[in-house]
Amino acid sequence: MSTRTFRITVRGAFDGLTEDQRAEPVAAAPEHDMLRAEFTAGGHLAHDLAARPFLTFRFLDSGEAEEDILDATARAEPAAEGRPAERGYGFKQPRSQAQDLSPAPLGKRQRREAARALAQD
Repeated sequence: MSTRTFRITVRGAFDGLTEDQRAEPVAAAPEHDMLRAEFTAGGHLAHDLAARPFLTFRFLDSGEAEEDILDATARAEPAAEGRPAERGYGFKQPRSQAQDLSPAPLGKRQRREAARALAQD
């Protein structure tokens, strides 16, 4: 059985931030820039708090079966909700979306690498 790769996106909004609480994420904005967002195992945080109160966490996970996407989502949601809470920030309206990348067509480089792997067998 092959390994499936899942991308989980958890979106929400900061809630009830004081001016002091806003200062830290605004100062850290360059490292959480939406244009540099990526999917990581630990979850990548992206936001632009100066413009709007929304934030996005992007998680990368894997599993053996199609049903494992539910477990991956179940791990991502509390991880995303917990990170703002650790810093004392409110987090509201969480919603998640998960995508199984296994049915996605291979790109040119991936097809070439797969062909090489088959030729070596």
